[in-house]
Parts: sequence; structure tokens; C-alpha cells
Amino acid sequence: MIENELTALIQTKFGKSLQDASDQELYYALLAYTKEKLKETPDITGDKKLYYISAEFLIGKLLSNNLINLGIYDEVAELLQKNGKELSRIEEAEPEPSLGNGGLGRLAACFLDSIATLGLNGDGIGLNYHMGLFRQVFEANKQKEVPNPWIESESWLEDTGIRFQVPFKDFTLTSKLYDIDVAGYENGKNKLHLFDVEGVDESIIGDGISFDKRDIGRNLTLFLYPDDSDWAGNLLRIYQQYFMVSNGAQLILKECEDKGYDLRKLHEHVAIQINDTHPSMVIPELIRLLVQRQVDFNEAIEIVQKTCAYTNHTILAEALEKWPLDYLEQVAPQIVPIIKDLDARMKGRHRDPRVAIIDGQNRVHMANMDIHFGYSVNGVAALHTEILKNSELKPFYDIYPEKFNNKTNGITFRRWLLHCNKELVQWISGYVEEDFKKDANKLEKLMRHIDSDIALEKLLDVKHTKKVQLAEYLKETQGLELNPDSIFDIQVKRLHEYKRQQMNALYVIYKYLEIKAGKKPATPITMIFGAKAAPAYAIAKDIIHLILCLQELIDKDPDVSPYLKVVMVENYNVTMAEHLIPACDISEQISLASKEASGTGNMKFMLNGAVTLGTEDGANVEIHELVGDENIYIFGESSEQVIEHYAKSDYRAADYYIEDEQIRALVNFIISPEMMKIGDPYHLLQIHAELIYKDWFMTLLDLKEYIAVKNRAYEDYADRKAWSRKMLVNIAKAGYFSSDRTIADYNKDIWHLK
Repeated sequence: MIENELTALIQTKFGKSLQDASDQELYYALLAYTKEKLKETPDITGDKKLYYISAEFLIGKLLSNNLINLGIYDEVAELLQKNGKELSRIEEAEPEPSLGNGGLGRLAACFLDSIATLGLNGDGIGLNYHMGLFRQVFEANKQKEVPNPWIESESWLEDTGIRFQVPFKDFTLTSKLYDIDVAGYENGKNKLHLFDVEGVDESIIGDGISFDKRDIGRNLTLFLYPDDSDWAGNLLRIYQQYFMVSNGAQLILKECEDKGYDLRKLHEHVAIQINDTHPSMVIPELIRLLVQRQVDFNEAIEIVQKTCAYTNHTILAEALEKWPLDYLEQVAPQIVPIIKDLDARMKGRHRDPRVAIIDGQNRVHMANMDIHFGYSVNGVAALHTEILKNSELKPFYDIYPEKFNNKTNGITFRRWLLHCNKELVQWISGYVEEDFKKDANKLEKLMRHIDSDIALEKLLDVKHTKKVQLAEYLKETQGLELNPDSIFDIQVKRLHEYKRQQMNALYVIYKYLEIKAGKKPATPITMIFGAKAAPAYAIAKDIIHLILCLQELIDKDPDVSPYLKVVMVENYNVTMAEHLIPACDISEQISLASKEASGTGNMKFMLNGAVTLGTEDGANVEIHELVGDENIYIFGESSEQVIEHYAKSDYRAADYYIEDEQIRALVNFIISPEMMKIGDPYHLLQIHAELIYKDWFMTLLDLKEYIAVKNRAYEDYADRKAWSRKMLVNIAKAGYFSSDRTIADYNKDIWHLK
């Protein structure tokens, strides 16, 4: 049936046979075919509905994921193969949607997949960014930002015809609602609702990603997280956030009214999950819209308070948004009196200035508003939630202990196993019943084969196959040469000082100098980085420059290059992750303890048989508990010790630099003649000075232990059988980190969808 339908579609669309169609034409044919199949898939319904509002949805390419969830991937792949075509090559023609940046957006995408897979009635709400964050290119060993367009005339977007009016201070904008179908695995479908502005104009983008930030009617949905280093950029972010929540609130009320629900019982029919602080203005906006519909103001507040729940994703104070009240006045003055009223109510009940919504500097603390006027506050890993309760949000926990709960993050196994590692799926299927694809806990049964030489040998073969495939992919797409017989040590995530890519770079220097001194590793090492730095984050861009300079230095050194390879992949995204993660041997999760809320990359690597090298931070703590001491490499000071350092202000990087000869040599190499010859002296001097005089995230504190533990991991890798046991344990214990489990917990404890 699929063969007849697809053949007819290609003939109608392109006047060609399946054999004669190009990969690009086959992609468009499969896009049209899959969208038709999605239309035939029943919508998930229910008397209560979740609306998951998020500034990011990093959904990745959708063709294969949809084919898997619709249950037709194998049939389509076999049909194409029979006609001399490869589905994996056809996938390359699909542009990746530019709708997110890092873990926050990828988590939201995993959650939508799991919500539909569990048959829960829940949609996503976000913005339809035309250019995403940016596309990263490397020039002169530096990051350059260029637009990242993805919307084509034929795409997954469907214009719903729904339009709303969003009032700002000086003008009103008309929105356009586009939907993307979200299919559950062998289940019905939900929607991702993406709002756009009718007047958006891509032609206003100038050099790189520059544009007039004041021309709101034409720029509003161009870029995710526009540069907010100036006043106009700050206002644009507020315009974006208010546009998102006003549209979302109007859609929620419209759907309730269309169903004839009593808005005074909104919480019985609606749960709104506020994903980080970006959508926080949905609280005053929903109150405003309810009052417009003749609901009493006090009652509107109560209704909203019973409807909204908040997920905190960070411990970093700078990531908890605080908008100056006069900025909100400039953008959406209609919600300012509501925010002031909410603040006055809380100040009347609680004198502690730490829990005020509007602080003494007239800044609105978005997280504080979410906590006071929502019914649930959750962290995203056990350690993170405990830090929130006992430290960062303790004043709120003391007031509302019943609101606080933990929901450890998860990942969708459809994309991060079934789609990106079919060889591993085949290996698992030889030892575990097929139902592991729907119940990830069944992976635990792999432990029965921990002593099977045949199983362990086959697992090593799978990993080697994925490493060969990655080497071929990077050769073809980026011109990079990798040795698949080397250790693949990978750190891919957003570039931020707390994630400590700079510490990994210092290890590169350590290993380079070791090899130059004649100490060659038993197994060659390939260290792979992938990360984007925010355009205005100068030190993060300096770290990228450092890594790229080291890459060039080592490539050009014949004494070192056979034993050590450093690669920074360009424009790291979901597609690149799908190639990197299955090939990884050692997963770098080295954030400063207490700073990473959870992480989800750590879970993806674990699921694909990589062994974690990391601090006791975020979900690393839970990974450690699951796999045991012998199947993970932990280093560094604990979160309690780090928090104490901050409290006492007793960490001085300069002390480590002055007192430790090895640390001093590694840091100084950054500005050595060899590096200065390759790099930009200004940027190398900047990162050198940063490490000595600031080092806010304590790189030098953990550096020596990091080097020692990483060396031990490399040595252990040489015992292939013992290493394959570590791999098997990590895969077998990964079931807990399925986003299906996470979503089931959210529903049981927070949403109560029927």
C-alpha cells in the first residue's frame, strides 16, 4: 500500500518514478506523504488539557521521527532500499527547524513526544522563529554568527488560519498561528502551536545577524534570544515574551470557550506549564483576559493560581529573569497594574524582601511571580530540587513547602535510540523482548548478559560501527579526519563557563605537552567539542577561539597528531548530536557541582553506551547511583563544598595559579609563542586573565583531579572486555531517564489530566 501511494505521489508531484527521483524530490514526497498520514492519525482528546509554554522547542528533523512514531519507518526504508535509495541520505535534505538552542528546548521537544506517546491531551505553545539562534561558522578560528533559515514553501508547518490581536503600548500586531503535528509512538497526536507575526520581514537582516531591533512589526519572530546587551535588545525580548504568552492565553481561552467550558472552572480543564521564566507573563495576561470576560479580579487571580505551574531550570541567578518595571511599561503597560497588585498582595503577607515580586530597584522577578501565583514549583533533578529548597529558593520553600516537587528530566528513546542508533537497537533486541521500545525499564534485562563474552564483543562491534559512521559523516560534511580506532571523548552542549569547556581545553594542553615530552598514550585520543556561544558572551567566544587554536596547533604537529586529535564541530545541533552521541566512548559532564540543574546530554550518552566522566552535579548524581562507582568516573568537589566556597568567598584562582607549577604551566601555554602565532593575542590574553583573576566557576579548583581521573578512564579503556561491561551497565540502567517516566510523574503529581 505504501509503495503504491508513494509511487503515485512522486509521479504526480515530479513526473518521475521512485528510482529516478532525486533525494531532494524524495524528501518532499515523503514530507507530503507523512503529513497525510498524520492527518489520518486521531487527535488525542480529554476533558482536561495541558498547555506547555516554552520559548524553545528544539525539535530536530522530523521525517524519520514521524515515520518511527507512525510505525512505518521500516517499511518505507525497505521500499527505498529496494529502489536503490537510502532513507538516511534523503534525511539530509531536510532542514532542521531553528526553534531552540540547548537543553531547555530539546527537553521541551522530548516532552511533547512523550505526552503524545502516553496518550495525554497536551500541546506546546511557542514562537515560529525564522532564523533560530544563528548558524555558527568558523573563520580565523573564531565563531561567526549568520542567519539560520529553515522555513521552506513546503514544510511541517500548517497555517491554521487562526489570528489574534496582541496589544502593545503604541501599536497592535496580528499574529498567525502555525501548527506542527506531534505524533506519539504508536498512539494519537497532539500539536505544537507556533505563533508568528504577519509583518515579519527577513529582508531587514543586515551583516551577520544584525537588524533594527526597534522595528518590532518586522523583526519580532526573526531570531531566538536576540542580543540583549542594549536597551533595544532587552525590549525586543519582552516584546517576544509578551507576544508568545498573549497569543497562548488567547488560544487557551478560545479553545475552552469553543468547548463551552465555564472559565471560572478553568483549572478543571486546563493545566499551564511555564517552562523556565520566559513565559511568566502568562500569569498577569491570563488574569487580564479573564477580567475582560467579566470575571471578578480577585476570582481571576485565584483561577490562574490554580491553573499555572512553574518549572525551574537553573540555579544561576542571572538566568532568573528580572525585568525593569519601566521596560514592561514601554511594551505592555496593560499588565503592569496587575503585576503591581500581585506584588502588593505578597508584600502584605510576607515582609522578606527576597520573596517580593518587585524589588527595591523596581525590577520584576519573574520566578517570584511564578512561585507565588502558581500551584506547583518543580526542579529537574534530585540534587537541583534540594538546592532550590535548601538554598536558592529557601525563603519560598519555607512559605510553600507543599508546592515544591522534583521531576528529574528525561529523554525520548524514540529519537535518542530507535532513530539514531539502529545498530544498538538490533543488539538490544537480541537480548531483550521488543517491548523495551515502549517500556524503557525493560532495558534492565540486559544485566543478565553482563558476563556473556559474545554479547560484550558484539556491543564493542556496534560502538566501532558508529565511530566509523561518524568519521565518514564528519569527513563528508565538514572535511574532518577522525581515527575510529581512537578513544572518542566528547563534550557537546551550550558554551558556558559553568559547563567548563575551558577545563577540558586545559586537559588538551596537558596531553599535548605530555606527548611532546615523549609520553604517548596507549590508545590514540580524539577529543570532540560542539557548542555555540551567545553572540554577546565574550568569554564563551574566547573559549571557542582557544579550542580552535588548539585544534590547528595539534593538526600541524606531526609529533602529536597521530596520538591526539582535537575537533570542534561547526554549528552543533540536533542532527549533529544524532551522529555524535552513538559514537561516544567518554561523555564529558564536567560542570561545576551545584550549577547544572540536570543535563539531558548525559542521559543520551549513557543510553548509547558511553561512560560518564563528570562531577556530582545535576542528573550525574542519579546516573552515579544507578550504575555504581565502577561504571562512572566522578571527580571534583561536591555541591556542598562549592556552595560553601561561594558563601565564604574563599576561592581565589590566582592562589592555584601561583602555588601549583603544573596548573601555572597549563594556563600559561594559552599565551605561549606557539599559540600566539596561531591565535588572536587579544582573545587568548582575555581567557588567560579570566582563569587567573576571576574563574567564577572554579576551573582550577578541580583541574588536577580532573586530569587524574580522565587519565584513569583512558587507561581503563584499554581493557576492552571490562570497558564493554561498563557500556552494558550504562545502557541497562538508562531506562529511568526516559521522558515517558518524567511525563508520567508530571501528570500524576501536577497536571492530573484525565
